[in-house]
This record gives sequence, C-alpha cells and structure tokens, in this order.
Amino acid sequence: MTDRETIAVYDARAADYAKLEPSDTPSDTLATFIKALPQGARVLDLGCGPGTSARHMVRAGCVVDALDASAEMIGLASAIDGVTARQASFDDISGTAIFDGVWANFSLLHAPRADMPRHLSAIHAALKPGGLFHIAVKEGTGEHRDSINRLYTYYTEAELTDLLQTAGFAVGPYRRGRDKGLSGEDADWISVTAHA
Repeated sequence: MTDRETIAVYDARAADYAKLEPSDTPSDTLATFIKALPQGARVLDLGCGPGTSARHMVRAGCVVDALDASAEMIGLASAIDGVTARQASFDDISGTAIFDGVWANFSLLHAPRADMPRHLSAIHAALKPGGLFHIAVKEGTGEHRDSINRLYTYYTEAELTDLLQTAGFAVGPYRRGRDKGLSGEDADWISVTAHA
C-alpha cells in the first residue's frame, strides 16, 4: 500500500482497529486456511494490521512474517510473541518459493487497480508450488474513499478470478459477506483461497 492518506488513517486508528476482532479464536475462514497448511508452515501475513490473524497462525504452529505499511500497526503486531513484523509496502514482496501460504485479508483492496497484476505475480512467485493464497476484497466496481478517507479498489468475482488466473493461480470457491468495518459503513465483500 502506498496511499498516504490511507496509511495515515491506520496510523491514527490502530488501537480502534485492533478492537474490531478481539476474539480468542480464529474466524472460520482463517481456521480453514490454517488447517490446509502443512505443519510448521511459513506464512506471509500481508497487510497484517494489528496482528490478529498472525497471532492465531503462530498459536497454530506457523512461522509468520507480517508486513504492513502502517508503523502503528507494526508496533502492535510486533508485540505478539512469535510474530516477526516489519513495515513494508506491497511492492516489497520478493523472493521465490518461500512461503507455504500468503494471507491477504482486506489489504490488497487498498492497492490501485493498475498495480494488482504486479502484486499478484510477486505473491505467486513467493509461494511454494501448491501454496495457498487467501485474498479478501470489497465487492463492487471502481475506486472510492470511505468516510474516513481510506482508498478502496472494488472487484467483482469475475474480475478477481481473471486477475488470479492470469497470475497463475487455481481459484477455489468464493465466500461472501457484509460487515461494518472501521468506518462504521456496511460493505459487501468476497474472499477466496487460491493455489499457486
């Protein structure tokens, strides 16, 4: 993520964001993702936020590298035992066949649409053959700033499927939902786990 206004919101509201998912158990989607990984899997939590998902993955025995563009979010994630967190953008994804899984839960939706193919190619390269990639985005079309000034790029299922397949992924079944986020606005979302 490189949008300065979006990063500034997350820096200012990191503590509020951390309260959105205080659960001591992972979501069904995250639990399914973890269960599909090999024992001791190395996972990249891309756009890790306060480290909520990273904490659950570490507890399950994964080795987690957590990245986020927000310094305040990295401060929170770094405080979790076993989580290696560093401040970085989506452009900092590099390497070949490093990770068993990449978890990008509502993070890549902050990237400009034109950058998504490049980011997905880098993620595909960084995954081991057969590695898992979870991505969740807001469903729709176009780009929009929400009421607290975060930039979002919206995707349809067909568009996201095409982007993932072009990057070399085999796409699994989609999940859908509607939730309130940090802004308090209701939004439709889609998520999918793909295979490298």
